Amino acid sequence: MVTVTHDDIARMRGQLFVEGGDARARLTRFWMLLVLSAIIATAGVVADSTATVIGAMIVAPLMTPILGIVLGVVLGDRANVARSVALVVAGALAVVAVAWLIGRIVTVPVVELSNSQVAGRVHPRLIDLLAALATGVVGSFALVRRDISDTLPGVAIAISLVPPLAVVGLTLESGEPAQARGALLLFVTNVAAILATGVIVMALSGVHRFGPEEGTLLRSPAIALMAALFVLVFLPLAATTRIIALDTRNEQRIRDVADSWAAGSGWEVVQVTTQQGSVVVRAIGPGDPPDTRELRRALRDADLADVPVRVDLVPELRVDLADDGGG
Repeated sequence: MVTVTHDDIARMRGQLFVEGGDARARLTRFWMLLVLSAIIATAGVVADSTATVIGAMIVAPLMTPILGIVLGVVLGDRANVARSVALVVAGALAVVAVAWLIGRIVTVPVVELSNSQVAGRVHPRLIDLLAALATGVVGSFALVRRDISDTLPGVAIAISLVPPLAVVGLTLESGEPAQARGALLLFVTNVAAILATGVIVMALSGVHRFGPEEGTLLRSPAIALMAALFVLVFLPLAATTRIIALDTRNEQRIRDVADSWAAGSGWEVVQVTTQQGSVVVRAIGPGDPPDTRELRRALRDADLADVPVRVDLVPELRVDLADDGGG
């Protein structure tokens, strides 16, 4: 791990802290970029456009005050830690508010079932934490090492901060608080990963040597709070991962049973998904649908009787439009 110098510390302070004579200009730039990124991210989510959402990630400035918290803690700089925390909290609330306001003018609810951008952000798992940890290491290392700072745009894309907050605002406005909580958990997961990895990378780089001795009074409780935050996000992520794994297993087993059930009647199972705690089997076909009582018996025989299952049967009607000579 590279060892930092006084020049590196001055550079990092200039990048992350809002202090000095240009503090007002830095704040103006932060809020302008944050509001614009919130609008772009919300528009991208509403339009279900991955490219637009990625654009918002690049513009978003939220990673700067989060890394500012890390540098302030490692240096023992109470004032800048407080300012950085305030910026993160106020910025997060501002993005949620912008998304909620935009959601008010959208004609349809923006929710998980109808939008892939929402669906991808309301059920965070342990794999999301792993990705966030790796990205946090890269981001912190790029900050310490000036010669690899060109990786920061990639870090901004990988560590999603503003889009989950946009989903929080949109789903709250759409009357889906559970989905909003899931998106908020993803945001907090990413923040916790940046804080945890940032402290480790900066400590290994020797950044703490440039802080005052009394700064250690701040470091210990601050690092303890970061560790507690990490544990608090780990537990629900582990629970969600277990639930998703169980749902995926049940979906596959039910799909196998349902395929056999539908095959003899000419119908076809086109989708098996878990929605609001129930496994939904969607089948289409011509003529009379197969007997659902047979499916119930088959599920019971496969030890799946305790899994809530709903069957959507969609009759398939085909009409040949013959040429009647009318032109």
